[in-house]
Amino acid sequence: MKKLLLACVLTLSASAPALADQAAADKCAAGLDANGQAIYAAAAPQAASASDLRGLVTDTTKALVGNGTVPRDVARGAAQAAGACLQKLR
Repeated sequence: MKKLLLACVLTLSASAPALADQAAADKCAAGLDANGQAIYAAAAPQAASASDLRGLVTDTTKALVGNGTVPRDVARGAAQAAGACLQKLR
């Protein structure tokens, strides 16, 4: 019984940081401008599993610039800000 309880506690504590990271990332993203939020929203689903977060943010930003969602002149700053928030998902 003690082993089962210990396994449950370890499982719950292992999943708690992921929830805290998601909450912290979402809170961070809420403070972004509309362009940063667009980049964050587009990249977030892949951020946790991406082996190259910087590459993911770059590719996502280029796609959003290409389709007119994010203006080219603000893309770099918005991507850097979104990247800082996305880092919290890892």
